[in-house]
Amino acid sequence: MAAILSNLRNTVIAGLVLTVIMIAVMIGMTGTGMPSGDISYLSFLFRWLHVISGVMWIGLLWYFNFVQIPNMPKIPDEQKPAIGKVIAPAALWWFRWGAMATLVTGILLAGANGYLGDALTLSVTDGVPKHTAIGIGMWLGFIMFCNVWFVIWPNQKRALGMVEVDADTKAKSARTAMLFSRTNTLLSFPMLYAMVSAQNLY
Repeated sequence: MAAILSNLRNTVIAGLVLTVIMIAVMIGMTGTGMPSGDISYLSFLFRWLHVISGVMWIGLLWYFNFVQIPNMPKIPDEQKPAIGKVIAPAALWWFRWGAMATLVTGILLAGANGYLGDALTLSVTDGVPKHTAIGIGMWLGFIMFCNVWFVIWPNQKRALGMVEVDADTKAKSARTAMLFSRTNTLLSFPMLYAMVSAQNLY
């Protein structure tokens, strides 16, 4: 067991194997298999991947805003390079690709379920509240995605010294990245409400 848990790759593989075993057991217990001849299982699979990606993205967003940023002033200066040169770049890699995977799987999910156009137009064409709610969530998620890729990441590269800039630019970039990260934290609450309400209230 230690060989599995002490290696992240092995842990992830074991988690996926456990998922497959769980699915097989559930099929055996219920006597029903995967739906065939329709899009429902593919739609479910996109939703599962969308949730996994979203947990990675929003989990790291909240890690940055609830843990890393507030505690950086408490870290002695000689220890800060470990965060800036090792932890933050790795977290930012998963953060931005989690955002990308969330966006792509969300679009695939909406397309598979046939409501992509209605959601993007906030249901002005069909008047379905579920499509309005999911559309609001999608647009907020898209704004957050753009903040990650086009504002936070470029500014973090300067702030962390991945791109050489002067001290003043470095400080301004760190502040800009923080403010846009806080903007995404602010938007994450209505975005998640819209997404969850679309599945459970409408």
